[in-house]
Amino acid sequence: MISMYPPFLGSGIRVAHIADDWTRVEVTHRIRRWNRNPNQAAFGGTLYAMTDPFFGIMAGGQLGAGYRIWTSGASMEFIAPGRESVTATMSLPLDAVAKIRAATDDGSKSITTHTTEIISNAGVLVARITQQLYVRRAE
Repeated sequence: MISMYPPFLGSGIRVAHIADDWTRVEVTHRIRRWNRNPNQAAFGGTLYAMTDPFFGIMAGGQLGAGYRIWTSGASMEFIAPGRESVTATMSLPLDAVAKIRAATDDGSKSITTHTTEIISNAGVLVARITQQLYVRRAE
């Protein structure tokens, strides 16, 4: 259903897979005539949108209710033009979330850094996105 989210639907972003244990998400973007930039490549904002909510979604799925979670910072490095379909695979291992849970048990915040690479169907690295994930127990 998340693929039906209007910003994803309109830009051609599709959630291909979410792991049952919330440790992995795979998102694809098919570049077409109507969703590419004037240089015939994927828009940078679309590439970022492929990754934007998913570390928070994975953390929330693993932690459960009772946490405030959001992206507190991000950066993006453009490596090569994305002129064909691209894929972003994000991972948030169970042990990383266990560390977040332990760090927030006393009410403290946790800020962790997570990186995703966007790869073309030809295997070319298109972009690297780094996000900071903020987590704190809800009061």
